[in-house]
Amino acid sequence: MKSSKRNHYLIEFFGLILALLWLSPFYLMIVNAFKTKKEIFTGVLGFPKEFTTENFVQAFVDLDFMRSLFNSTVITVASVGIIILFSAMAGYALARNKSKLSGLIFLAFVAAMLIPFQSVMIPLVSLFGKADMLNQAGLIFMYLGFGSSLSIFLYHGAMTGISVSLDEAAIIDGANRFQVFWHIIFPLLKPISVTVGILNVIWIWNDYLLPSLILSDSAATIPLKMFLFFGQYTKQWHLALAGLTIAIIPVIIGYFFAQKQIIEGVSEGAVK
Repeated sequence: MKSSKRNHYLIEFFGLILALLWLSPFYLMIVNAFKTKKEIFTGVLGFPKEFTTENFVQAFVDLDFMRSLFNSTVITVASVGIIILFSAMAGYALARNKSKLSGLIFLAFVAAMLIPFQSVMIPLVSLFGKADMLNQAGLIFMYLGFGSSLSIFLYHGAMTGISVSLDEAAIIDGANRFQVFWHIIFPLLKPISVTVGILNVIWIWNDYLLPSLILSDSAATIPLKMFLFFGQYTKQWHLALAGLTIAIIPVIIGYFFAQKQIIEGVSEGAVK
């Protein structure tokens, strides 16, 4: 009994340590966002002597925050929605088709996950430049290509837990293949769709390299605008940290409204 209590306390202690380590970057970001540039260099860990909100006002203006937020939201929502839809359809088709060609196509998608973006970066941008697609639509199309491999792999694995008899029963009732997928199979894939959505939202929302090659200044996302605070000869840490604090607010609000669906989806996926 004493041993189990001791183990319980040890687990709680290490859990508390891990929580503090995980929260420490947020503490540093928020605390230093209220400091002046001079005060940040005199002490990073301590609380500010005088809290100032001028950093947030200046960062909001410099980031052109509302436009940047709109650009990031449009690109992320459109990209993730298209990735989920097309990857789910591809995973369903590849899982239900047992031919050798289907297996080779699936292996090609899996192998594509091993190709680093940097190796195709220059030819890809050159190709899309010739096609006059260096814009938001071109960026979303690229995200579909780079995000499909892992997403199809996940959907293909999830399809193995869904019986083929559901398809057969629906087809006997007169449904075509798309109706079977859309009305029967796709709703059953909600847990894995939540997982795919979370993974791709995190990646696309925070991506810097690909948008920096594709987008113009007027269509810049929040990560691109954040680079304005880091010049060649000086770094405006007080504005950068204030900008980062502002930038995470939409994510927290989005999670607050969608937490029920996210938790249900992840929980169902864990059970299955």
